[in-house]
Amino acid sequence: MIRKLLIRDLTLRDGQQSAFATRMSQAQIDRVLPYYKDAGFYAMEVWGGAVPDSVMRYLGENPWDRLEIIKEKIGNSSKLSALSRGRNLFGYNPYPDEIIEGFCRNSIRSGIDIMRIFDALNDVDNVKSTIRYVKKFGGKADCAICYTIDPHHSPVERIKAALHGRPLHKPVFTNEYFLNKALQLESLGADMITLDMSGLIPPARTAELVRLFKKSLKVPVDFHTHCTPGYGLASVVSAIINGVDIVDTNIWNFAGGPAAPAVELVYIFCKKLGIELDLDMDAIAKINKELLTIRKELSAFDTAKKFPRPFNPVEDSFPAEIDRFFNDAIEAARKDKEDDLLLYCRAIEEYFDFPEPNELVKKAQIPGGMYTNMVAQLKQLGQIDLLEKAMSLIPQVRMDAGLPPLVTPTSQIIGAQAVSCALDELKGRPMYSNPSNQFIALVKGEYGKTPIPVDPAFRLKITGVQNEVPYDGSHYVMQENPVLEDLDVLLAENEKEILLLELFPTVARTFLTKWKEQKARSNV
Repeated sequence: MIRKLLIRDLTLRDGQQSAFATRMSQAQIDRVLPYYKDAGFYAMEVWGGAVPDSVMRYLGENPWDRLEIIKEKIGNSSKLSALSRGRNLFGYNPYPDEIIEGFCRNSIRSGIDIMRIFDALNDVDNVKSTIRYVKKFGGKADCAICYTIDPHHSPVERIKAALHGRPLHKPVFTNEYFLNKALQLESLGADMITLDMSGLIPPARTAELVRLFKKSLKVPVDFHTHCTPGYGLASVVSAIINGVDIVDTNIWNFAGGPAAPAVELVYIFCKKLGIELDLDMDAIAKINKELLTIRKELSAFDTAKKFPRPFNPVEDSFPAEIDRFFNDAIEAARKDKEDDLLLYCRAIEEYFDFPEPNELVKKAQIPGGMYTNMVAQLKQLGQIDLLEKAMSLIPQVRMDAGLPPLVTPTSQIIGAQAVSCALDELKGRPMYSNPSNQFIALVKGEYGKTPIPVDPAFRLKITGVQNEVPYDGSHYVMQENPVLEDLDVLLAENEKEILLLELFPTVARTFLTKWKEQKARSNV
């Protein structure tokens, strides 16, 4: 029986978010949709994540319109997928069930088939509501587990801990930890399980976890990663070799670097492995041709600044030695030889001119977005020389805060606090002299249960309370929805607009005001 692998295309959401700051306009997206209808992707991730915020903030467009236009053009040719941060939805703060229910209902009615749900703390309680409402309204719940590792402690840190009678914690993020999370999510009704999210998982760990998940779970397993630290392509190959059901990819000109691996490279590997993809590579080539033009139009936001060598796997050939690298990579993956697999995959990416791995991100084991946010924060403060110090403080800040995985929003919270602590040290102040409101909320317990308990003495120091204080939705106060006096209409006139106002108060207020003023002028 021929094995089939399903492909979820990330180009129009995660791809452009990772590589181009989510700046693709609706007009640019419209240019590629006719080809997408023929491409044959199992699913297309097109919404959620940073899209609802960014299209209002930077493009002056309505995020609900974006989703509905894509659905109209794509129809049922591919399932449409969105990313939700569990109780945080598409924002950065927790929300009550009534807001979660409204967003799930309207997202599915507007075209979403699959809601990928993750929680930055891997707190299963934080995704229960979203799973329930997604399934209630007819969508599929794709529950993602955030891969992370325990902090690396140097010999000096271990000696200091022992001398002060504070033994270092036992490993938390074991294979059993991740499997238990997957089994809990499956029992809650997950229709599929996605592994990774952060882009930090190396091939060997990918192989272990994919094998474990496939042996233990009844639902399909999806693999999602990024190429920032250089693991992406090799880990995808490892996932495929070990039986994963779905792989997330980008199309060539939006792939690699901070984004996911290229579907064209996955196509070559699968062809050699005798695995069917059911993709129309000619249609994908047409999308890619248009993406090259769009990428040039987005050059101001291009994080990689390096275009891959033009390539169409159906029409173009490459040297025999590169072809051998594909074969050697497959053999290395089959034998669990991680170093060899990474070497061959990097040689393939180098030949095609994909960006080199970010060694700082790889060494620090933090997501690329967290690293760039820390750089931007320090540049704004005129203290870029503090970057190495701030990076070195991440393990301690993370441990103090209960060892959260580093994905949005916890990666931004921990990164910003590490920068603040580096500034404290520079100015001769104690660490945590200026804890951010989000760090206080994280330590207090408002974001959910952390993988290890926060020290009550530390919680008291940071928050003023000793015991954990979980999020309480009963105290939630809806955003003010004023009448726009000049137009004599409410700022938010329907449920979709009210939901935007709830998640993005400042951005949505500005957007809705301008949008309604423009509509009024056009009707004159």
